Amino acid sequence: MLRPLGGSLAATALLAGCTGMPSGTEPVTDFELDRYLGQWYEIARLDHSFERGLDCVTAHYRLRDDDGVKVINRGYNIEEQRWDEAEGRAYFIEDETVGRLKVSFFGPFFGGYNILELDDAYQWALVAGPNRDYLWILSRTPQMDADTEARLRARAAELDFPTDELIDVKQGEACPSD
Repeated sequence: MLRPLGGSLAATALLAGCTGMPSGTEPVTDFELDRYLGQWYEIARLDHSFERGLDCVTAHYRLRDDDGVKVINRGYNIEEQRWDEAEGRAYFIEDETVGRLKVSFFGPFFGGYNILELDDAYQWALVAGPNRDYLWILSRTPQMDADTEARLRARAAELDFPTDELIDVKQGEACPSD
């Protein structure tokens, strides 16, 4: 069974109604959207009501006809044995070479999607919303190398995110196929 996701990775900022960035942080530069498109797995996140109880969370990004990005966020509630999904749209806030977008899942309301760290191969990312209440560690694969994850958690701590509150997201065998 598939139900609408109560939010999404980027919907966090929508609830706050802000396209800003956490103070003292900077988005990545030399960003290439084409390389960022495709499937990402949520490895860890700060808790929010719209993702509460969800594991197996993925985000899929692809181009829209209006030069924006179509966003499909999906997660599985293991306890309730159901999938939740939300579709949104994203657009660059600044230059297209800066990893800073605004995302909407609810009509005209947009929130910040700020890529703070991204490896050269586009295999992992550290993403924040408009403030330090929103943080995700993303990977192209369901599992992330432990050293890489530790480095991203340490970087997030350096940026004053509450990393002791990060939730580890179940992926892989815990996730049913459709």
